[in-house]
Amino acid sequence: MPAPTSWEPLAKQSVVAGLVVVAAVTSAAVPYLLVTDPVRMWQGVGLALVLLVATALMLRWPALRRLELVVPIGDFIAIGLLRFGTGDTQSVFLAIIILPVIWIAAGPGRWRVLVPLLGVCVTLLLPLVLDTGRDLGASEFVRLLIAVLVYAAAGAVVNELSRRSLQRLDISQRRRRLAEAEVTQAAVVQRSLQPVDGSDLPAGFRVAGACVPAREVGGDFYDWYATPDGGAAVTLGDVMGKGVGAGMIAAAVRTVIRSGLEDPDPAEAFHRTAVGLNTGPTDIIGAQFTTCFHARVAADGTLRWADAGHGLSVLRRSTGGIEFLRSGHLPIGVGTRWSSAQTTLQAGDSLISVSDGVLDLFGGSLDSIDRYRDFLLEHDDIDAIVADLVDRAEQSDREDDVTVLAVVWSGA
Repeated sequence: MPAPTSWEPLAKQSVVAGLVVVAAVTSAAVPYLLVTDPVRMWQGVGLALVLLVATALMLRWPALRRLELVVPIGDFIAIGLLRFGTGDTQSVFLAIIILPVIWIAAGPGRWRVLVPLLGVCVTLLLPLVLDTGRDLGASEFVRLLIAVLVYAAAGAVVNELSRRSLQRLDISQRRRRLAEAEVTQAAVVQRSLQPVDGSDLPAGFRVAGACVPAREVGGDFYDWYATPDGGAAVTLGDVMGKGVGAGMIAAAVRTVIRSGLEDPDPAEAFHRTAVGLNTGPTDIIGAQFTTCFHARVAADGTLRWADAGHGLSVLRRSTGGIEFLRSGHLPIGVGTRWSSAQTTLQAGDSLISVSDGVLDLFGGSLDSIDRYRDFLLEHDDIDAIVADLVDRAEQSDREDDVTVLAVVWSGA
């Protein structure tokens, strides 16, 4: 059972003590309410207030919290004194007794049904202790017995409902912990699929990249690897949606694109991916389309690329110019045909691709592209570009993943 908040016992006792005080003041002020023993009545008020102070002390010294049950148990005596002083069997304030009954019975353990039962007996039988000469008739005995049974039944119901609620809460928490563990493991796997550095690329290539997911697992991915012709291939993808589902599709897209290592045509990687993700008439995977940019840079600087609805890749020329590599094709999962384009890199040219989450870092408005372009013109080094975008992403309140991939060809 989760520990109650530190203010919970004080709040409960404040209600009980408040009602006892109101009952006594009302009885003293209203003529038609009985006050048969004012001393006992105010003793009940005093005890309720003392218990309130004791509860407040538990906030100051948490070690006293182990004695919390003493407070509602004492309330049975306070209510018994109030009842005795305001007409005994004719008192209209007996109903207050339900509060300590619920207080105790709501805790874990079947024994918490027995304690309120005994407390109710103390409240109802207290007049016999205070008035030893009193004769308990058969009618009153039956009335008290029924009252005890009713309050005991109420305590049993509260205890059972509380037990079931705690069971459901425990199951829910265990499921949540399991789900969190699975998400954490998925995030670890996703991060392990991201390339660490460009040490496996041929000489003449320098790369940098990063992915900052909006959740622990995101739908963005990036990749780079060496090609058989001595060049390098780079990929950046953005799966619609977020979370584990999008992350699984991202991993599948990355894997299928990598499987086309021997094919020099980047567009063919998209065809292969579309076929691999097609699950038939109930194509749930295809319903989550993927925008993707895939390029291959040959050892001589020839750049071939294909863009599946992404449109956020640029060439930053060593001379300082910026060229956007426009997309004329639909995303994977929507389109069925893609073609490649080709250009030639000069020594020092950079290829930079980002996800649409990067545009949110520049305002997310219509002029975000222009701001992003100005940002690229202000940075000469791809490591600085990646580091700056990561810093912006980590300091912003984002709803989308932020991914960036950059490669520099230094010449053959």
